[in-house]
Amino acid sequence: MIQEKDKNQIANLFKSLENEVKIITFTQEFECQFCRINRELLEEVKALSEKISIETYDFVKDADFAKKYNIDKIPATIITGDNNYGIRYFGVPGGYEFTSLIEDIIDISKRKTLLSQNVLKNLSNVDQPVHIQVLTSPTCPYCAIAVRTAHRFAMENNNIVADMIDLIEFPNLAVKYNVQSYPLIVINEKHFIHGAPSETDFLNEILKAIGKKRL
Repeated sequence: MIQEKDKNQIANLFKSLENEVKIITFTQEFECQFCRINRELLEEVKALSEKISIETYDFVKDADFAKKYNIDKIPATIITGDNNYGIRYFGVPGGYEFTSLIEDIIDISKRKTLLSQNVLKNLSNVDQPVHIQVLTSPTCPYCAIAVRTAHRFAMENNNIVADMIDLIEFPNLAVKYNVQSYPLIVINEKHFIHGAPSETDFLNEILKAIGKKRL
């Protein structure tokens, strides 16, 4: 799944991992095509560092566990550390999103992100549940930017859950949200952002969606 030259580069990046990172993935007994690809990709990533572990669950047989994490479709992947940070992937994190996966793992291992101090300070104003869905295409470079920002927000604020959703694998959502371009960011099912905003603009949109004063 991962080319040898890329494995070497990733293994070097993973030398900077500081703490344990756990990947939780959901598949099913008779794996769909994308479920198998997702599992095999994650297993190859795990093999590149002793600090990474994987737990694999059956979406049907382990329904209670899936419900605990609000998993309603597969393949699904959650990246955790000593906490569940609300960082989730629905679909295979391939294409540009593979970079998002690797960078998420590094952030979680360090238990911090590179968000600006101003954004971090104002992110604390998000004091109610926020669900961010970043609807993506594997060939869209701007999608990865939006995913990374959303995941960083989720890591820094326990009220936020942020999903990457690959619409190639979940085309019904493209219809549901009438997606015309990528990425489309959906906040709490009612607020929409087109494109990949800056950290500050993204946070302002979240604050607007929950009725808070913008920066």
